[in-house]
Amino acid sequence: VSIDYKTDPRSTIVDAKSTMVINDTQLKIYAWYDNEWGYANRTAELAYMVGKIDQA
Repeated sequence: VSIDYKTDPRSTIVDAKSTMVINDTQLKIYAWYDNEWGYANRTAELAYMVGKIDQA
């Protein structure tokens, strides 16, 4: 259920059990995400990394 992934720090969680091979060239991938929370976490990580580079 998507509510299970609300405020999850990862950008996307792939639902491997629901992923399907359609044919030789196509794959159907199911993924859950909380767009704002994942974006905020990536932005915070980037700011932290830039701060570390600036201190070096």
